[in-house]
Amino acid sequence: MIHMKLYIKYMVSIRCKMVVKAELEKLGLHYIVVELGHIDVKEDITAAQRATLKAALLLSGLELMDDKKAMLIEKIKNVIVELVHYTDEVPKVNFSNYLSEKLNYDYTYLANLFSEVTGITIEHFMIAHKIERVKELLLYDELNLTQISYKLNYSSVAHLSTQFKKVTGLTPSFFKKLKEKRVIPLEDV
Repeated sequence: MIHMKLYIKYMVSIRCKMVVKAELEKLGLHYIVVELGHIDVKEDITAAQRATLKAALLLSGLELMDDKKAMLIEKIKNVIVELVHYTDEVPKVNFSNYLSEKLNYDYTYLANLFSEVTGITIEHFMIAHKIERVKELLLYDELNLTQISYKLNYSSVAHLSTQFKKVTGLTPSFFKKLKEKRVIPLEDV
């Protein structure tokens, strides 16, 4: 099935989503998903449709991004996902330098572009993924918290624990206890 992903800057509310949906409908385009910052359209759009959509969105304060910037956002996300979920080796440089080197762009440019389009910072996106990874690793029960903090490049267990609690509202040990309670067979409840 063909579908096209488009990225829209300044899309920050439900009203923005409604505007985008209405403009897509006017053009006879069918959407799969309309999220803050991006939309998935079922069909390929023509250059004329793209230009009309871009002009209509600008009137509402929204900006349809060019494909180059959209691809760069995806590359930033992919580097973070790869680093957090699939790489065991910790980069030897800090993350901003790592990302700049990997994508050959100035970090400030990447950070500004990312937050303008997605509505969150690269740092918050990375923290969200790191915390999800911590949850996974806690559930697998193969590594202790010290090993997890090292694996995910935290400066200390305390730093990991503080960030985990800030994001989830739970301490890592309480989260792990919750998992253990969920494993009780239904017959024993």
